[in-house]
Amino acid sequence: MYKKIYIAIDESEFSKHALSVATNIAQVFKASLCIAHCIIDDTQPSQKIGLEVLEKAKAHINDLLIETKLIVVEDQYGLNGISMAIAESAIEWEADLLVVGTSNRKGLDRFFSGSVAEELIKKIDCSILLVRIK
Repeated sequence: MYKKIYIAIDESEFSKHALSVATNIAQVFKASLCIAHCIIDDTQPSQKIGLEVLEKAKAHINDLLIETKLIVVEDQYGLNGISMAIAESAIEWEADLLVVGTSNRKGLDRFFSGSVAEELIKKIDCSILLVRIK
């Protein structure tokens, strides 16, 4: 069913859990997996940290065709910029499933801080799996 699964990660527990779920789905469907990470500035130190995050994630995955992407996001656009960059990258890669970790915030906390996952739902047409930690 799914041939190309895309996941954007950070270093949160939500992302680690979502990566585990995405990996399991990719193994079941024998799909390609693209792991992406966003950085705010395109400096050498930022790139190095971003690449380390991707390599650390990639190291825990066996027997899958894996691609990694480092996405540079302009800080001035906040969550909208991050979600737009992820959406554009997933569309360019022709993903048919986007897996996103989410914190499941509620109430005023969600109202004021928003959610990259919530923004992605508005911007992408492929299937989206939101992964929450209970």
